[in-house]
Amino acid sequence: MDLEKQPQKPVAPAEPAPVGPAPVPGAPGDSLRASDADRDRIADILRDALAEGRIDAEEHSERIDAVYRAKTVGELEPIVRDLPAGTRPRQAPDSAHAYGLEDTSGPADNLVAVFSSTTRKGRWRVGRRTNAFSLFGNIEIDLTEALFAQRLTTINATSIFGNVEVRVPENISLRGNGTGIFGNFEVVAMEAADPQAPLVVINGYSVFGNVEARPKRGKWITDLQGRLRKHLGH
Repeated sequence: MDLEKQPQKPVAPAEPAPVGPAPVPGAPGDSLRASDADRDRIADILRDALAEGRIDAEEHSERIDAVYRAKTVGELEPIVRDLPAGTRPRQAPDSAHAYGLEDTSGPADNLVAVFSSTTRKGRWRVGRRTNAFSLFGNIEIDLTEALFAQRLTTINATSIFGNVEVRVPENISLRGNGTGIFGNFEVVAMEAADPQAPLVVINGYSVFGNVEARPKRGKWITDLQGRLRKHLGH
């Protein structure tokens, strides 16, 4: 006797293969806690962008605030995603020889005054970056007789119930960006006539304190042009 054919169950159509690459999970390093060195690296990129005119002082201040609020490496990278990272424009040959070989790998100079006073002045070699922190203290940085090892010098100044004063020669460029919270942050900006003159940038903030940077009247870098002429053979 013929067996009745059993009804077959409908076969579900195969799901289409996904189009495009599979999603990539976030990089493991993005969730790492950011270190002080990580924040300093991002702050250096922002500092250079400000000095080169890629961002203005207001935007620099906003981004710096974000840098020091960031908890992880993944939060830091987007802050400078639209800026050149890890590469700096080459200096012209005469500028490089006028100031000497720039030290881009050395640590920052740290000046700290806590219920005390710290002074740096005289004939000393200025590093590319100096961190000055004053808490109920006083810091004086006198660059009028200093030897500049590079064209761009950055001073990160923080004053809490204290005072940080920076004095520079009259024939260099001076710029600044900072905030005074129940305090004073004042940088007397100026642009040198000589395009090879050093540039000093003051960043930071004061809380119930004072951060001040200005030229010292009558103080000039007198050997800059002499060094340039010597190198160029004029």
